[in-house]
Amino acid sequence: MSTAKSRLNISLPDDTKEALLRIAKRDQMPAATKAVRLMEIGMETEEDEIWDKIAASRDHKNTVFHSHITAFGS
Repeated sequence: MSTAKSRLNISLPDDTKEALLRIAKRDQMPAATKAVRLMEIGMETEEDEIWDKIAASRDHKNTVFHSHITAFGS
């Protein structure tokens, strides 16, 4: 039976594989499921860092703030 999910083959160093297997066992889930969740968390963290850099570049002493009503109307 085919799946709607895409497959990706990756090579893991032995220590990474062992850590993944231990964490998956601890959380009582398949290693592949745990790997996907850890990648999702990593990508969310990466995205947060990018948004933080964008926000930091816009935040300075001369920044003009507008109220919600001024920006978007009533």
